Amino acid sequence: MTDDRVSPQRPPRRPQVFRLDDRDLTLAPPEPEPDDSSAAIPDPARKRSGAVSRFGMTLGGLFWTAAGGVASLAAYVGLSRLVSDLYAQSPVLGYVGLAATAVLVLVGAVLLGREVAGLARLAHLDRVRDKAASAIAQDDRALAEAVARDMLRLTADQPPLTRARADLRGHLAGIIDGADLVRLTERTLLPALDARARQMVSEAARNVSVVTAVSPRALVDLVFVLYTAVSLMRRLAQLYGGRPGALGMVRLVRHVLGHLAITGGMAAGDTLVQQIIGQGLAARLSAKLGEGVVNGLLTARLGLAAIAVTRPLPFTALPAPRLADVATGLLRKAEEDEAASPR
Repeated sequence: MTDDRVSPQRPPRRPQVFRLDDRDLTLAPPEPEPDDSSAAIPDPARKRSGAVSRFGMTLGGLFWTAAGGVASLAAYVGLSRLVSDLYAQSPVLGYVGLAATAVLVLVGAVLLGREVAGLARLAHLDRVRDKAASAIAQDDRALAEAVARDMLRLTADQPPLTRARADLRGHLAGIIDGADLVRLTERTLLPALDARARQMVSEAARNVSVVTAVSPRALVDLVFVLYTAVSLMRRLAQLYGGRPGALGMVRLVRHVLGHLAITGGMAAGDTLVQQIIGQGLAARLSAKLGEGVVNGLLTARLGLAAIAVTRPLPFTALPAPRLADVATGLLRKAEEDEAASPR
């Protein structure tokens, strides 16, 4: 028997031969394994941020927490001083100021709670979508069942989906594969919602195209396009169970714009864009009608990005909507208007 272990501090031992039944044989105690953790090189960046990350908060989060605390203290001091001054003038004014302050604080707390709930609902949609993608990639049955139950809760306030929810509950125990269960959930619950979402995007794009074509001023076009885009994103989020507030809309707009930046905005390979460029339809239309078509297409593309961001499940079993599915009627209507307009 040979001892092949090599110590990093001294040269290896020479091989030795011995018998196992030798009474004079003495076994040496095992050498301790070298501790590699002591030789690890510390990360300077981690060392700098360790005092903050141990409390689960980054420097940015600590800054905004401190800023919010200072703003809250300043508001408290200002309101308390106001009430004291009013009470010094007259006790009646002091009680009125105190009542108004109490109403202000109560309404502010309710509004803040609504905003936090809206942010939580949007975050829940993101978590369900991420869990669904993981369940499909890993074929995880337990995770897929959790996704299906989350979808049942998200669509609980949708009366047209009552039968679909009952069908899904009846198949929960019969599907073994996790990926198949997620796809079944998508095919059962989301076709009606997806059809309504495509209709919303198509109507918004058509309205933007018409208003831009007949509007006399560019400022009116800009205001209407922005209002329509924000309203479309809000209605799509409500359709899929998001219901965002003001802060939630800011977060939703950021997600939609980020999705557009990742996917490249207007897809150059889309069949509708190829139709516009290849046949020269934009050049044949008048300037105002052409501008309306372009704004309508941009609104439709924004709506498709909003669907991808607010939809609680990724497009796996069902095809994702394309630009041609929601904006085909724009060109046909523009050509009809151009033909009917006097030369």
